[in-house]
Amino acid sequence: MAAPLLELHGITKRFGALTALKDLSFHIGEGEVIGLLGDNGAGKSTTVNLISGIHKPTSGHLSVDGKQTLFTCRTDSADAGIETIYQNTALVDDLSITRNIFMGRERTNALGFLKEGEMREIAMEVLNSAVHISGIDSPDKLVGDLSGGQKQAVAIARAVYFKRRILMLDEPTSALSVRETEALLSQVLKLKAENVSSVLVTHNIYHAYQVCDRFVIMSHGTKVFDVAKADTDIAQLTEYVVLT
Repeated sequence: MAAPLLELHGITKRFGALTALKDLSFHIGEGEVIGLLGDNGAGKSTTVNLISGIHKPTSGHLSVDGKQTLFTCRTDSADAGIETIYQNTALVDDLSITRNIFMGRERTNALGFLKEGEMREIAMEVLNSAVHISGIDSPDKLVGDLSGGQKQAVAIARAVYFKRRILMLDEPTSALSVRETEALLSQVLKLKAENVSSVLVTHNIYHAYQVCDRFVIMSHGTKVFDVAKADTDIAQLTEYVVLT
């Protein structure tokens, strides 16, 4: 069997006297959608930040494609094909959609000038083909003028264009309308069909149950349940989240 895309092995993370994660292990397979569930304080955000390269583990290690690795910064995580989409999307409101998609990875000519026309064409193509954002007819729109769902779609478009293998979606639906939520969940399934894996971090078990193949439930920094969708139901997932 092929090695998982990403695996956490006995990860512990301490901040001084506080143990945020304790002996956490789970894996993400190719084309798999994982629901990372748990109440406030469960350790979900610390896990996301660790996979994103923001935090380094106190002990334990990560593996990418079966090879042990260490993410010391956000660039290491990105180089491994991981893109994190936070609730606030980490976009710059005062820049256009195009500039946000290429932020930090701008295309330039031999003299160092931006290839603005080329980036604009690519941005429009990826917006039309990859994420199908309603209400956007120009990549020149400022991100600050977009709705929450449109901003999420721009962040996903950026990840898709740069060929990310794993999307970390941290509470992506919390500020979205019902229609925008359904569009985002549909996008996760579309990416799954293209072998892009996703980790959906959410309080909303119903949203997770719509799209996830497997669920990892955390409580007080530890994993308390790891189960395939076929072997559980919403009632059992809710019981683990609420009672552990």
